[in-house]
Amino acid sequence: MQNLILASSSPRRKELLETLRLTFAISSSEVDESFDPALSPKEVVMELADRKAQSVFKENQDAFVIGSDTIVVANNQILGKPADEAEAFAMLKSLSGKHHEVFTGVSIVSPTGTTKFYERTEVWFWELTDDSIRAYVKSGEPLDKAGAYGIQQLGSMLVKKINGDYFAVVGLPVSRLIRELKKAGYQLPY
Repeated sequence: MQNLILASSSPRRKELLETLRLTFAISSSEVDESFDPALSPKEVVMELADRKAQSVFKENQDAFVIGSDTIVVANNQILGKPADEAEAFAMLKSLSGKHHEVFTGVSIVSPTGTTKFYERTEVWFWELTDDSIRAYVKSGEPLDKAGAYGIQQLGSMLVKKINGDYFAVVGLPVSRLIRELKKAGYQLPY
């Protein structure tokens, strides 16, 4: 039996991986998430995902370890998790009525090597009123999410349309992940 480990404490990533009916453990990694501002968004998410996976793999060298990272990019600016409600409001206000990109990077580290990839999804928001933004921020949902929203929960009402992988916006591109795990030598039950 091959060991599979998700190097993340994200409940959303856990739920997505559970949909694949795989047996896995969770081992969150505490890594430095700073990055070189000269890196492109795809390089940032793959670098951070790889740091997370490598950190957990050091203690589990017989396992297939999955690291992932998601960022929101608007107007060539990377929007991470907001520090507080005021920053969440400002982020959402800047996204209102506009288009942005979500990048999710994945790193699979295993005894057979390392595979890194990313998915880029375009997201368009409805025009939002200040009152609707304040109400969403008061829900508390935006405070632990890149770009200050979660597409799979209350934040779904902010999104007009997407072009790309919905699951990558949630935090883990499961369809591509399953293919990359198979290529890396992980034996799938199906």
